[in-house]
Amino acid sequence: METLLSACLGLGLAAACGFRIFVPFLLVNLAARAGYVPLGADFEWIASTPALITFAAATALEIGAYYIPGLDNVLDFVATPTAIVAGMVVSASVVTGVDPYVKWTLAAIAGGSIAGTVQVATVGVRGASLVGTAGLGNPVVSTGEAVGAVGVTILSMLMPVIAIILIVLTLAVVLRRRARRRQAVPQP
Repeated sequence: METLLSACLGLGLAAACGFRIFVPFLLVNLAARAGYVPLGADFEWIASTPALITFAAATALEIGAYYIPGLDNVLDFVATPTAIVAGMVVSASVVTGVDPYVKWTLAAIAGGSIAGTVQVATVGVRGASLVGTAGLGNPVVSTGEAVGAVGVTILSMLMPVIAIILIVLTLAVVLRRRARRRQAVPQP
């Protein structure tokens, strides 16, 4: 049961990386320092004071940068591969009690995939906002993404199984709507 909970926590944190890369790391640092989230032996550095300072600064810069028109869209291109790697690392950091091969397979396939899927979905929302509002709606999208990163991270720490169920259901709805829109557009 403990392995299942740590895997759900890892995947929930990976999903949060799809919204904002550094928010989950900052909150995991704080939770690990408080003794709430156990980290794998190779990932104890995440709870260090230098990591706290780095994650706090990176979080502030990342969130702030998404409020700068134009830069937010440029960041999406950089953030997509970075979110995938961050999702893999953060999920591996909290999956405990399993063979390293299993941990890294889960982190690479599931953690990276869920982080990438969430990131791609946010890029789509930001693109629709750019087209639909000439970019004026992007600060609202940025705020939603930041709130999503914090909310998913906290929910994953408090109720990891519920978090995964909600994440999967939400992604299924988003992907289904996207597929329906593509089918509705006439092909040349």
